[in-house]
Amino acid sequence: MTPDGFFVLGATHHRATLAVREKLSLNAAGLADLQAELGALDGLREYAVLSTCNRVEFYGVASSPDAVARISAAFCQRQQFDAVEFDRIRLTLRGREAVQHLLEVSAGLDSQMLGETEIFGQVKDAYASAQARGSTGPVLNRIFQKGFQAAKHVRTHTAITEGQVSVANVAVDLALTIFGSLKETRILLLGAGEIGEKTAKAFLSRGAATVTVASRRFERAMELATSLGASAMPFEQRDARMAEFDVVVCATSAPDPVVLLPVVRSAMQRRPAQPLFFIDQALPRDVEPAVAEIENVFLYNLDDLAKIAAENRAAREAEIAKCRAIVAEKADALWRQVAPQIAALAVKVDSGAASPEGPASGEAVPSPRA
Repeated sequence: MTPDGFFVLGATHHRATLAVREKLSLNAAGLADLQAELGALDGLREYAVLSTCNRVEFYGVASSPDAVARISAAFCQRQQFDAVEFDRIRLTLRGREAVQHLLEVSAGLDSQMLGETEIFGQVKDAYASAQARGSTGPVLNRIFQKGFQAAKHVRTHTAITEGQVSVANVAVDLALTIFGSLKETRILLLGAGEIGEKTAKAFLSRGAATVTVASRRFERAMELATSLGASAMPFEQRDARMAEFDVVVCATSAPDPVVLLPVVRSAMQRRPAQPLFFIDQALPRDVEPAVAEIENVFLYNLDDLAKIAAENRAAREAEIAKCRAIVAEKADALWRQVAPQIAALAVKVDSGAASPEGPASGEAVPSPRA
């Protein structure tokens, strides 16, 4: 194992389309199964998995030169995704470049919506999950913890988070373009997760008339509706009541679409002169793409919203350069700290003091199999 034994492998919005990211996305059960499989891979000493709407990435420390290839093969087999296609779109970085990538991701510099804040929490959650599984060790612990400090520094000392950098803000501005005012606009939120909640709050803060929450867990819909001062309805009523709403925010974790073409056609027959706006924040997508072909129906997915947000990028170009300079400096300093640490682990492996299968007696290196 050499200092470049630290790596990141994955696929992101830069090369993978929304349709491809749907195929690569991991639900909770799939992620747990894959993590268990990774724990049994020879040559993988530490690992963490980051899975969001825009990326799936594996961060790890390898003591075997073919560990990354094994991860790639295991992931493609589990997702039933063509390995050759994955090789074409995948991101693979090692050593200092991998460190800088993690810092840029955490700071929101590598996001579809530049400067968005949600990714920081998602990276922290991925790290916490890996820690809980016992799959991190001295290298990943230092890199992630120092990475969080660097990301906070970037956000505090630059204006990278200013402007329309969230799905919620962009969605609300689109609705204002379509409806002119939100004073009489009725919002339906499908799904009661964090992203949907932020979007509902954004609509309410901009004067939306009403918000109704529907979730497959009705008790969760009631809980969120109460906190928002909104109303709740059973998820099963969404088709029958679709025509009552002007904006439908879709943010479920369902594996298949929950808004179907025939349902929207029927709803538009009952409101032919009124537009219906769908904001699909889900991955896999919640709304059948063909819905966009219906007259007076507007459908925007994650990629559509990101393109609109990118129009604001020019105003922050100076801040982007400032952020990247800070991140590069932090990455250099962090790499100087961890490179000897990785090299020391290599000496222990080569001398038999420790092995990929687990730490030697007294060595505080958690095994991926824990």
